[in-house]
Amino acid sequence: MTSTQVDEAPSEVRTDDEGSPEKHHRPLWRELPVLVVIAFAAALLLKSLVVQAFYIPSESMVPTLQVGDRVLVEKVALRFRDPRPGEVVVFTRDFDGTPDPQTSVWDDISSGFRGLFGFPTGDDQDFIKRVVAVAGDTIEGRDGQVLVNGDVVDEPYLPAGVTTEPFPPYTVPKDEIFVMGDNRGNSDDSRSFGAVPEDEVVGRAFVLIWPPSDMKGL
Repeated sequence: MTSTQVDEAPSEVRTDDEGSPEKHHRPLWRELPVLVVIAFAAALLLKSLVVQAFYIPSESMVPTLQVGDRVLVEKVALRFRDPRPGEVVVFTRDFDGTPDPQTSVWDDISSGFRGLFGFPTGDDQDFIKRVVAVAGDTIEGRDGQVLVNGDVVDEPYLPAGVTTEPFPPYTVPKDEIFVMGDNRGNSDDSRSFGAVPEDEVVGRAFVLIWPPSDMKGL
């Protein structure tokens, strides 16, 4: 039996000056735009599902929060439980029922960038208040104090001497919360527009991050 010998030409391997196989790298300037897009997409996903920065536009939460402060709002906990009295929450309301005006892609991108860092985005439908009563509670303002189910609410977040204007008893409907601003004399809240549906709550504000000198938990 004769065997047939097959000659195989060795594969050609190009090497660099140091003798190792040559590697091809894309210039950084070509990869940078892709990395920026990936980072931006990841940040938007994080903002949408986990945590988001919010800018404080009004005095309704003074002295706890000042105009221009920025807070972080986490969006995970309230997916698994209801808001609790004493918590500071952000919620969205559409008072006039009109549809949002159409915006361009570039407007949406610009708004996304501003929102990532807690800057105002031109959307005036986000509010931040403190939960004072929850579904089933009866709340009222009497003798300068807030009462829930007949008991005076302990409010250590209010400065000494601050009183609340009287308002009639109100029973919070199912799946809604009663919110108030810490600046009781200058806050548009549930005393005027009623309870807030829980499904309008964006999340729970848990830390003040700006300015750094005032950083604290909420």
